[in-house]
Amino acid sequence: MDTITDDLVAAGHGDCASLFSTVYRAFSPAVAGYLRAGGVDDPEGVTHDVFLAVYPRLTAVSGGAKGLRVLIFSIAHARLVDHHRRRSRTPVPMEYDPGRDDRLSASAEDTVLDGDAEANALAMLEGLSEDHREVLRLRIIAELSVNDVASIMQKSPGAITQLQHRALASLRKLLKVETRVAS
Repeated sequence: MDTITDDLVAAGHGDCASLFSTVYRAFSPAVAGYLRAGGVDDPEGVTHDVFLAVYPRLTAVSGGAKGLRVLIFSIAHARLVDHHRRRSRTPVPMEYDPGRDDRLSASAEDTVLDGDAEANALAMLEGLSEDHREVLRLRIIAELSVNDVASIMQKSPGAITQLQHRALASLRKLLKVETRVAS
């Protein structure tokens, strides 16, 4: 039997905080059990979500303790359905088994983590002219517009666009050469 009575619900309309505490203590174990039995991965977390949704509606509950119970478990049911819908659309996580990995080339992550990516990027930038390096620093790192870079470098916006295009083309060539050398 619930410790929540119709009298308490009626009296709690003035003091929402104390009513909420009492309601939470009375119903949270049952809600968590309901969610756990329903297959929710994190029943405690979803229980908290249920009561966060209950709180603003607490003062508008009709039907006394029974109406409150119906409200709480309606919200819990909706959260349970949401959980299963979300899970049905999400791929099942699997542990990585290196023994089953039959790739012939290293992954991009392995390549970056094995080498010093920052040092490689700086070395590639050193292969560019000063104007090319400056355009890339201002456009990519500083995230400035073409007009702002043109103003800073005292060049036309068209010249900045051309410098950026040529700088990126040079970087592609350097990357291809470096990839061939590494192979």
